[in-house]
Amino acid sequence: MTLAEATDKVKKLAERKSGSLKSVVNFKFEEGVIHLDDTQSPTVVSNDEKGADCTIRMKIGNFEKLMGGNLNPMMAYMSGKMKIDGDMSVAMKLSSMF
Repeated sequence: MTLAEATDKVKKLAERKSGSLKSVVNFKFEEGVIHLDDTQSPTVVSNDEKGADCTIRMKIGNFEKLMGGNLNPMMAYMSGKMKIDGDMSVAMKLSSMF
C-alpha cells in the first residue's frame, strides 16, 4: 500500500463516518502523513502535517493490516507496532470510524 492508497482509503471511510470522531488525528508513516480532521463538516483528510489531538506512528504495511482487519489494534500497540502520542482516548475512538 502506498501513502496515496492509504490516504484514499481514509478519505472514503471518513466520508461514510463523518462526525463520529470529533477530533484531529495524524497517522505518521515513513512515507509521509495522513491528517484527519473530524472537527469539521465534512471531515478533512490531507497529507499535510498539522497539529493533532493524537498522533499514531506505524509502518504503512501494518496500517494496511489494521485497516483490513488482519491486525488487532490493541496487540499492535502492545507489541510496539503502533505508537500513540497525545490523547489516548482519541485513539480508542478510532475503532468507531474504522
